[in-house]
Amino acid sequence: MEEQDNTTVNGVPEVRDELAPGQPRIGDTRPAPVGPVEETQTAEPVAPSQEAAPVAPVPKIGDTMVGEAVVSAEPQRVPGRAPTPVPAGLATTAGEGSGKKRRRRGSRGGDRKSKSTGRYLMCVHVDGPTTHIAMLEGRSLVEHYVVKESDETNQIDGNLYLGRVQNVLPGMEAAFVDIGIPKNAVLYRGDVRYESEDSDHVPEASARIEDVIKAGQLVVCQVTKNPIGAKGARLTQEVSLPGRFVVLVPNSSTIGISKRLGDSERRRLRKILDEVRPQGHGLIVRTAAEGASAEELAADAAELTERWAKIESEAKKSSKPGLLYRELELAVRMLREELTAEYRGVIIDNRQLYEQVRAYVAQVSPELTERVEYYDPKAESLPVFERYFVHEQLHKALDRKVWLPSGGSLIIERTEALTVIDVNTGKNVGTTNLEETVFKNNLEAADEVARQLRIRDIGGIIVIDFIDMESKENRAAVANQLRAALSRDKTRTQVFDISELGLVEMTRKRISEGLLESVSAICTVCEGRGIVLDPHVV
Repeated sequence: MEEQDNTTVNGVPEVRDELAPGQPRIGDTRPAPVGPVEETQTAEPVAPSQEAAPVAPVPKIGDTMVGEAVVSAEPQRVPGRAPTPVPAGLATTAGEGSGKKRRRRGSRGGDRKSKSTGRYLMCVHVDGPTTHIAMLEGRSLVEHYVVKESDETNQIDGNLYLGRVQNVLPGMEAAFVDIGIPKNAVLYRGDVRYESEDSDHVPEASARIEDVIKAGQLVVCQVTKNPIGAKGARLTQEVSLPGRFVVLVPNSSTIGISKRLGDSERRRLRKILDEVRPQGHGLIVRTAAEGASAEELAADAAELTERWAKIESEAKKSSKPGLLYRELELAVRMLREELTAEYRGVIIDNRQLYEQVRAYVAQVSPELTERVEYYDPKAESLPVFERYFVHEQLHKALDRKVWLPSGGSLIIERTEALTVIDVNTGKNVGTTNLEETVFKNNLEAADEVARQLRIRDIGGIIVIDFIDMESKENRAAVANQLRAALSRDKTRTQVFDISELGLVEMTRKRISEGLLESVSAICTVCEGRGIVLDPHVV
């Protein structure tokens, strides 16, 4: 993925004027050299207060607020630049239980607003009832989501419902549940909560779905997958309520800590988890809890416990299927899941959504509030997606052909059963031998395939046809490269080794319909086949 260049600010190249030798540049903290003094001027020494104010360090992952201080790791040093000085007068204290220093952010001298630095940028464009959310890594588009206001029956993942079981199918080990939307949802045996008193004391291992759930029964369930095509939404009775730092698992003994955290941090959080876990409920600590104090985790858990109590109370009062709890707006949800100091900004071109997002960030991560910015489409010369080059990258993501840096290409074909990706050398003719050319082309393809799966939000079964390689070591290296590239994808994936035919079989969890389907409609002429039959023949 393309990293942000040190000479860019928010994806736009910084313009540098040519300066005479010895002339100070913007950002220099030392006084300018004293040159010849004109007769009409008097040379005066530069007072220390007139020197350029030092730049405050930028918070990193896990930064949180305690009083007036920010938890932060030591500031990073950029090669070729002097270390960033710490502004005088800012207190540094140790965060309780975190072992990290907390530092209050300052601003560059005067009223100038400091520019945040970071790896990621979120651009949100609201177009009538549709909201487009683009995630940029450097300048490269890595994810794109479409939220339609009218999709109250399609984009419902994460919502909690009170459902009524319509019928149980033992041969499918599934039940169809009415949750108050036109299409019934599906609840599989593995997602049913086992209650011994409701199953005539049948052992859990041998209990069938007809033993644990009955037609007409009211159940509290959560949507784990949106309805796609002719398939209804998928449900689970294993409800989970995500917060900023923890996930509450009601009526469960589950305890877990994110595997992305280091061993020392996991040990610290394990001790805190035993103290803050609500009685009768399970708790899972998220990656965002890195550096969080016991008080912050306890407050998050208490808020989620109170929310679940309200949901339970509402479920007991109701006697018909319907919505119990609606998840947050997708833009706010994504910030809850991922917002860290690695985000250099969140740009929103809708005032109402901007106020909602800013209020949420001010509540959960006040030190990052200034990174949420309003992009006024009337005052700016370009729309936000054109300003940050999202529009042209979206057009490329909708094409079936994708070019690789060395001249190779990918052909991406979607079918009902699976997605097929074909890798070609194209214009890449190499310089040494065929095996080396094919190997390098496949390595490039592995990186680009992972990126395209995220941008296009492709799920289900995926088959990648890499170019044949004779060397087993090269085949293993390409498979490892693909796994490494997919490790940055938060959606769960499973990748198998390259077969003798050069094929890689993999799966990616399907949650939504995908980019292409969300911005397109079935052709009324060919009915989606891509061809029109000759009327003289048929």
